[in-house]
Parts: sequence; C-alpha cells; structure tokens
Amino acid sequence: MLQISQRINAMAASATLAMSQRSNELRASGVDVINLSVGEPDFNTPDFIKEAAKRAIDNNFSFYSPVPGYMSLRKAIAANIEATEGVTFAPEQIVVSNGAKQALCNVILATINPGDEVIIPTPAWVSYVEMVKLAEGVTVEVPAAIDQDFKITAGQLREAITPHTRMVLLCSPSNPTGSVYSRDELQALVDVLKDYPDILILSDEIYRHINFTGAYSSMATFPEIRDRVVVINGVSKAYAMTGWRIGFCAAPLPIAKAVTKLQGQYTSGASSIAQKAAEAAYLGPQQCVEDMREAFERRRDLVVSLAKEIPGLKVNEPQGAFYLFPEVGGFFGKRVGDRVINNGSDLTMYLLEEAHVATVDGAAFCLPGYIRLSYATSDDLIREAMRRIKEALAALH
Repeated sequence: MLQISQRINAMAASATLAMSQRSNELRASGVDVINLSVGEPDFNTPDFIKEAAKRAIDNNFSFYSPVPGYMSLRKAIAANIEATEGVTFAPEQIVVSNGAKQALCNVILATINPGDEVIIPTPAWVSYVEMVKLAEGVTVEVPAAIDQDFKITAGQLREAITPHTRMVLLCSPSNPTGSVYSRDELQALVDVLKDYPDILILSDEIYRHINFTGAYSSMATFPEIRDRVVVINGVSKAYAMTGWRIGFCAAPLPIAKAVTKLQGQYTSGASSIAQKAAEAAYLGPQQCVEDMREAFERRRDLVVSLAKEIPGLKVNEPQGAFYLFPEVGGFFGKRVGDRVINNGSDLTMYLLEEAHVATVDGAAFCLPGYIRLSYATSDDLIREAMRRIKEALAALH
C-alpha cells in the first residue's frame, strides 16, 4: 500500500477551493451557478501591469529569479509600504514569494517549533490552522462573533496568552468577515503584546487596500512592537492579480533570512515575469486600486441592504475586503420536503443544489453557524444571487 504522510492525513482540504470546484462542476454540466464562494476580484489586471509583463518577456526575463525576489521589486515594495503606511523596511527585509499564502506559510514554518502556540482570532481564513498544523504548532482560537463585529478584545487576547505562546496571527481587513480593526482597537491589543516581548505578530494585510473606513493602521506602525511584526501582503487583491502569484513578507531581518533559506529549498524564486508585473503595479499609477475599492464599497452596500431583507439572516456591515459573513443558525433544524438543515454544511449544499448559489460554511473558518458570501462579482449577479437565496431560505420551515 502506498503511504501518505501523517502531516497530510492530518490536514483538511481547503473548503473554499472545494466549494468553488463543486460549483464549477455543476456549471460545466449546464447548471446556472452563481459562485459567491471564491475570494477573487472579478476585475481584469490593469493594462499597464500587463504591458510590463509583456516587456519583461521581450527583455528576456526568463531565467531563475533570486530566491527572495528581484532587488528592484523589493525596493518597490519597500517604497510602497513607506508611502502607504509611513513605515520603513529595508529591501533586505522583504522576501517575495509565490503569493501571500506562501509568504504566510514560510513565516510560520520558519518561526514555529513543535508545541509552540499560535493565537488566531476566529473566524479566520481556512488555511491558518492548517499551516500551524504543518509546523506542528498548536492553534489557540480566540472567538469573536457578530455581536463583537468579529473582533477580539484586549482582555480576550491577554487571557489566551500562555508561556507557550510564540505568535499572534491577525488579519485586518478580515477574511472571512470584512471586519477592520480601528487604530484604537489595535492599540488595545498592542498594549497587551508589549508585555510579552517573545511573541511574534504576524499581520496579514492582503486586503489592506480594500478598506471602506477612510483610515488604516498597519500593526507595523506601533513602535512598542515594531521590531517583531511581520507584514504579509501582495498584489492579488489590490491589483486584481490573483493568478500572477506574487506576495511578500516584510519582516525583521533574521526572519527574512530564515524565510529565504526555507524558500530556497522548496520553490526558489517566484516567476520572473510576474515579479516584473508586480514591480509595475507598485511603481505605477494607483488610481486602479481606488477604482476597484470604490466598486467593492458599492457592492458592499448593495449586498448588505439585500441581506437585511432576508428574514432569519443576521448581518453586520463589513468595513473592508469583499465578504459578508451572516449568522444563519436560525435555519438549523428547518426542512423542505425530506431535506433537513442540521448545520452550515447542509445549508451551503442546499443553497448550491436548490438555489444554485455557491457559498462557504462558516465552520471552515472556525465559526459554525455562519456562511461566507463573496461579493466580488457584478451588481447584477449579486442581486440575482440574493434573490435566489431569499427564495430558497423562505422555503424552509
């Protein structure tokens, strides 16, 4: 019998990718499925970025790239961080990876030993827990439901810290909820973390530019913890470049060196062409970022207003990203015909098979009783999807 390693057997498959695959299979069979399960902008990559990639091909950027990324890109990233956050990172502190997902996993693998505890506020993105498992760490979940706007308090954080805590992983704006921590809320967390100098703060800021608050504070802007913050970001969300696979970590130099050592052994450098496209994204005109942000804010307003018209859904108003995370526990125990909705998985499959709308069970994000909707699609598709959801939920009794 062929052996599969214990680390892979212990790992869960990505629920978001699995639901997206199921919806694509139904669509391929002729079913008109509206996919609200995938966290991907529906915009095309801006033309000036595509042109930079074409030039890179013509200029023969077709050889292995440096493991931590081209220095020109790392300088562009550092300049972008300084311009947007007012924080200085040396280019040597930037490591470019094959997407922000790899950047996150690199940092976790490079810093977490077996038995180390990683505090993760939940609900949280599906891959965080699995990455900690891969590093043989221990996840400590700190839950915050809709009544807290899905944001943990300083008291909750302090209570979760033990002598084994080595990392706090924070995502703002959040996947899956769209919640954004204000500077005052972050300061309260920082006031706790400053008392624990051995704890690393891993700040996933991939949705930083899809933000509807008019203000944003990176964890790296707090001097009390500045020397132990790792910022994760990339081009996927802000520049509609998900398929280009370019992300980065901006880290204290010893961690950047450790990440480079790790990456050098299992993927080497990211795509040379994609790196030159990303460099153009960071150095070029930024109006495209604002245009997409405005579109997402309009869609946020639309999907929230429609969701509030659906009896039984409890919703908040997300302040960033492109997700809605409504509470759906009131539908559990209801039925239509012989079909009984016992949990979020039952509900998402019901919506997929009967309403032909793909969503994701909140349990995949460590908070059962909710579902995630991505509104990274057109206004017309949002209206139709919410109409179908409303009709399907009304049929339950």
